Amino acid sequence: MNIKKNQLIELRITDLNNLGCGVAHYPDENGITVFVKGAVTGDLVLGKIIKTSSSYLVARLEELLEASPHRADVHNGLRKSQCKAPASCGGCCYRSISYEYELELKKNYVKSAFRKAGLPDVAVGDTAHTEKVTGYRNKGQYPVREVQGRVRAGFFATKTHNLIPCEECMLQPEIFGDIVAFITDFAEKNRIKAYDEESGGGTLRHIYLRIAEKTGQIMVCLVINADKLACADKFAREVTENFPQVTSVMLNINKKNTNVILGDEFVCIGGNDYIIDELCGLSFKISAGSFYQVNRDAAELLYGIARDRAELTGKEILADLYCGTGTIGLSMADKVSRLVGVEIVAEAVECAKGNAALNGIENAYFFCGDASDTRGILASAQDNLGDFCPDVVVIDPPRKGTTEELIDYLDALCVPRIVYVSCNPDTLARDCAYFVKKGYSVGEVTPVDLFPSTGHVESIVCLKRLIQQ
Repeated sequence: MNIKKNQLIELRITDLNNLGCGVAHYPDENGITVFVKGAVTGDLVLGKIIKTSSSYLVARLEELLEASPHRADVHNGLRKSQCKAPASCGGCCYRSISYEYELELKKNYVKSAFRKAGLPDVAVGDTAHTEKVTGYRNKGQYPVREVQGRVRAGFFATKTHNLIPCEECMLQPEIFGDIVAFITDFAEKNRIKAYDEESGGGTLRHIYLRIAEKTGQIMVCLVINADKLACADKFAREVTENFPQVTSVMLNINKKNTNVILGDEFVCIGGNDYIIDELCGLSFKISAGSFYQVNRDAAELLYGIARDRAELTGKEILADLYCGTGTIGLSMADKVSRLVGVEIVAEAVECAKGNAALNGIENAYFFCGDASDTRGILASAQDNLGDFCPDVVVIDPPRKGTTEELIDYLDALCVPRIVYVSCNPDTLARDCAYFVKKGYSVGEVTPVDLFPSTGHVESIVCLKRLIQQ
C-alpha cells in the first residue's frame, strides 16, 4: 500500500459511525477504509492522511468540496441551534447532521448489532424520541483550571486534559452557564485557586450541577482538593441569593491524584443534601451521588415503553434487577402485586427504599445483591419473602450487559417475560442471542434516543419464553 502521511486525497463519504467519523474507501483496487472526523455521509471532501495502518487510514477534513443533504446547516431538520463550543470539544459527535438522519443512524446501529450477533430477522422499530434535542441534560460537570491567569471552567478537548473555556453547552440548560460564570467569578474574587493536575495544588477541581426539571430545583456542588472551603458559608449564601432555584449547595472532597471526578465524601453547606424531581407521576429524591437519568423526558418515554412491554395486569410479581434507585420498578409498582428490586450498590438500595416511602408505595421491597451472581440473586428476597418466583423481570444492566449465568438462572425459573433495557446495542444483541438459545423469542426492539447529538442510544425489548408442547 503506497500511501503516505500528509497525502491529500479526494474522498466520497459513504457512511457515518457512532463516533462521528465519516467512512470512505481509498480510491484504489484495495479500497482500504478511511475515517474522516467531521465528514458526513454523502459529502465529497478533500482529506489529509494523518494516520496509516495495515487495516485502515485516518484523514483530517481539509476542505468540503460537496456538502451532503444530511448536513444540519443545509437541512430543515429538528435541530434548532448549533453548539457554541469549538469542534475540539468532541462531546457532540453528531452536531453536523440533521436530527432526522441521526435517528436513522441510531436505528441502523441497533439493526447492525443484531445482524452481527446472528439475529438478522429481529425487528427494529424507528428510534423513539421526545423531539427535545437541546438543553436536555439535567447534570453538568465542568473541569476548572487556570487559563492565562484566570479561573476558568469548560470542557476538555477530545482525548486530552486541555481545557476549552466555555460555560455554555447546547445539551444543558442555559442557567447552568450562568451559574458556572458566577462560580468562576466568585473564585476569582475570593482567591480560590483552580486545581493544577501537574503539581496537585489548587482547590477548585470541578463544578457539578444537577437540576430537577419538573420542580426546577438545582443542586450546586463544588469538587475541591481540600478538606474544607474557607468561604463555604459565604458561597452558599451568595449562590442562593443570585439563583433562588438553588435549593442544595454541596461540597465534594476529592484529594486523590485521579481522573475520577467525584470523591467519596459529600458535605452539605446550604439547603438540603438532595433535590426532588418528578418522573412518571412519582417523586424522586436525587442526592449528589445517586444515579438519575440525565434526560428526564426521554427516560419517562423509555420507562413508559418498558411498562407497556411488560404487559402487567396487576397480579404479577415483578423483579427489577440492576434496579439502581428503583425508578423503573417503582414506575410499574401500581400495576403489580409485588415489586422486588435487586441492586449491588448499598447506597442506591437505601435511596430506592426512600423513594418508595416518599411515594407511599407499600408493595415494593429492595435488597442489596449482585444481580449477575446466580448464587446471590434474589437470595435476600427469598429469605425475607418466602417462596419467590417472578412473573416478569426487568433488567437494566451496565454497558457490559448481563451474564450467561443470570440468563441460565432466569431460564431455570421459567420466567415468562423479560423486559431488557440496554445502553449498549452490541451487548444487548449478544445477550438476546443467548436468550434465544435458552428458548426465548425476541420481540421488536425499540431504540430510544436519550442522548441527542451523541453516538449513544438506549434500546428496549421484551423476550418471551416459548411454550414447550
